Amino acid sequence: MGARPVTVRLARWSAEHPWRAIALWVVFVAVCFVGGNAAGLKEATGADQAVGESGRAGLIVDAGDFADPAVENVLITARGGTLDPVAAKAAAADAATELRSVTGVASVGEPVTARDGSALLVPITMSGDAETASDRVQPLRDATARVQEGHPQLRVEQVGGPSISKALNDTLGEDFKRAELLSLPVTLAILIIAFGALIAAGVPVLLALSSVAAAMGLSTLASHLVPATDTTASVILLIGMAVGVDYSLFYVRREREERAKGRSGLDAVEIAAETSGHAVVVSGFAVMISMGGLLLANDAIFSSLAVGSMLVVAVAVIGSLTVLPALLAKLGRWVDRPRVPLLWRLTAPRTGRHGEVKPRFWPAVLKPALRAPVATLVISVGLLLALATPALGMKMKFPGMEDLPRSTPAMQAYDRLTAAFPSNGTSHTVAVRAPAAEADRVAAALTALAGAASADPLFAPTEADGPKIEVSADRRVSVLEVATPHASRTDEAARSLERLRDDLVPAALGAVPGVEYAVGGDIADSEDYSQHIRDKLPVVIGFVLVLTFVVMVLTFRSVVIALSSILLNLLSAGAAYGLLVLVFQGDWAEGLLGFTSMGAIVTWLPLFLFVVLFGLSMDYHVFVVSRIREGVRAGMSNRDAVAYGITSSAGVVTSAAIVMVGVFSIFATLSTIDMKQLGIGLAAAILLDATIIRAVVLPALMTMLGDANWWAPKFLRGRPAKAPTDPPAPTPELVGAR
Repeated sequence: MGARPVTVRLARWSAEHPWRAIALWVVFVAVCFVGGNAAGLKEATGADQAVGESGRAGLIVDAGDFADPAVENVLITARGGTLDPVAAKAAAADAATELRSVTGVASVGEPVTARDGSALLVPITMSGDAETASDRVQPLRDATARVQEGHPQLRVEQVGGPSISKALNDTLGEDFKRAELLSLPVTLAILIIAFGALIAAGVPVLLALSSVAAAMGLSTLASHLVPATDTTASVILLIGMAVGVDYSLFYVRREREERAKGRSGLDAVEIAAETSGHAVVVSGFAVMISMGGLLLANDAIFSSLAVGSMLVVAVAVIGSLTVLPALLAKLGRWVDRPRVPLLWRLTAPRTGRHGEVKPRFWPAVLKPALRAPVATLVISVGLLLALATPALGMKMKFPGMEDLPRSTPAMQAYDRLTAAFPSNGTSHTVAVRAPAAEADRVAAALTALAGAASADPLFAPTEADGPKIEVSADRRVSVLEVATPHASRTDEAARSLERLRDDLVPAALGAVPGVEYAVGGDIADSEDYSQHIRDKLPVVIGFVLVLTFVVMVLTFRSVVIALSSILLNLLSAGAAYGLLVLVFQGDWAEGLLGFTSMGAIVTWLPLFLFVVLFGLSMDYHVFVVSRIREGVRAGMSNRDAVAYGITSSAGVVTSAAIVMVGVFSIFATLSTIDMKQLGIGLAAAILLDATIIRAVVLPALMTMLGDANWWAPKFLRGRPAKAPTDPPAPTPELVGAR
């Protein structure tokens, strides 16, 4: 008898020495978490995140070492009708006096009147680090509120980067706090429904949370090699909860099934390790390959997400192979306690006369695929392709200020500010580096550039006191802000960027000796990053497809299974893209889902959604196909094996999918458009994949292909392996479906 698989040997040792395995896991998690915190986090710098010409512009500006203080404004407008200039100046004087006495204010500028006389603006320069200004802005807001009390006939409000950041942080902080508070009880509730027992529901959550804690520490250590970004921890939590719950579900459900057949606790754990444990390892590698594809994007954000995701998946796989068997062995039949009476009767595995676990619902769902596989395949694939079609018209943009929630007074004030003072809204940054001897020539060229832009309707008029050109202390770097009255994601804003880059800037600066220039800003960031994603998406997709194909061939020893896996996952991703475009690029769902359409998909989402969806889809696919292969190895016909594999795995796949759909849907309740798109995109994609793809398309395709499913060249064929457990004969319902 050959050596047992590693998964079985690990599980057996853990089951025989449960306290040692549990203690080792606790020590491992603690060491990772504490060690990571001790090492500290290294965050990605602006240079790490520079992309395209806008990235070069940022590096040029950084080279100038400019003082970049935080700036706030007191905006004074009429509550109705026209603004009384005398009353407005009196309010401005009171605001200046009040704010000069506030700690954290470096200076208060002279009031500026809007061109149309509709507003008065008092600029305020804050002292201290601009990065922490939002934490120190509240005293300024309190002072402005006192001025408002003294001038009730006017609207006196504060607006600026720090106050907007504080307002948004407060709003989004409440959003995320609510999401975090909801995600755990939602997950537990779904697992209780799936298992009908409290302890069985708690085990997957315990593994997922401990995996996340360990991965957080490991990712902090890894940040010294691959710098982290502020989204890394959120993605570790998102992916860690998804795969941690999935892997535990697969394992616990199989162990319960085997005990329901009358096997001892140790035998049940061993069979679960040999079947579900093997599927967990393969699917874990598939997820890590998918997330590893993000490294090819050559992008600091995606690289940090890739490393964090790969670490949490690896930890979840290790936990499912070690501490999970130990917990199941130690708990024994207590894993099914305490039972929820009604749910237990509905979810407990039921066995037939020969000891097989009898499914109840899924045989009826499978009938069309088994009875008429070609027709079922054509119809289901046709519907999914139709759903994917809108993806051909996908547009990608960064969210702008106009996409932030308008529920806060700070954002309402921002709208009034940009209406009265267009140059304080969206702007392009023209960054120039040249020899110090050419500084005067550069200044003259930038002044001419500002004048030419001011005459173009794509740009905002220059302020009355002329363009503001910043020059570095060494006179080598010069910066000009060119404002546009158009919102950052509009076509007019994109054309203004194109006009600057292709015409105005080269014409103004091209003749300066030794000059280096670039155009940056919010609009440029969005356009350049969108192009970056378009360039990298085919590379990442190709990498993921090729390596996943290799893993699937080596796992199942079948070229056909590997190819069908790739095609089904591409179909699933395409349908998810199409649904995302259908919902968010139009405005028909705005009232239903509580968002304002930006007419585009958030730039980073298509690439991230592809790798996450592809990786998580492989979880289900590997688990389902592994059960089908068990039936084939036990001597069942291909049709019966498909029926057995789908019906015996559909319940756990559906339960796992519902957990993820529930958690991802919570993200759709957040205020920002990117989180809404992420939540709905992932939730819809997982739901489509676990239902239509796995319960309709996959069985129809494998039934149609028959024995050809398992074809492979001779050099790839391994020795025939005996099934680890004898699957039952197909149920009468499925026999009648032939």
